[in-house]
Amino acid sequence: MDCNVGRSNTRRLSALVVDDDATVRIIHVAHLKKHGFETYAVENGKLAVDLFRSGERFDVIFMDFNMPVMNGIEATRELRDLGVNAMIVGISDDRDHTMEEFIQAGMDQFYEKPIKAETVISILRALQGN
Repeated sequence: MDCNVGRSNTRRLSALVVDDDATVRIIHVAHLKKHGFETYAVENGKLAVDLFRSGERFDVIFMDFNMPVMNGIEATRELRDLGVNAMIVGISDDRDHTMEEFIQAGMDQFYEKPIKAETVISILRALQGN
């Protein structure tokens, strides 16, 4: 008998980091792991889409804007077209130009990179419904 059915803290939340910059991936993964996320990281949007097509699921996706092969906007649109309802958080160092594009593509939030611990805590609370 599971007494915690419906409670968000019964399992670890999972996060996918999608960024072509290895240093940024390391920083983001470290912040996420520190706050209890299971994490996975890939270098471009196509790899992220391929993961979902193969059956993988994540609670939150941290999606960079500028990447080779498939950028964050293209990947987000494709993920939404596939029916992915995970929270997608746009990450970029060009806040003025890309925030509107991220939102129009179907992303839920936007932050400048690299993300900080406060950002992870905020997202964690949103995923847990707090």
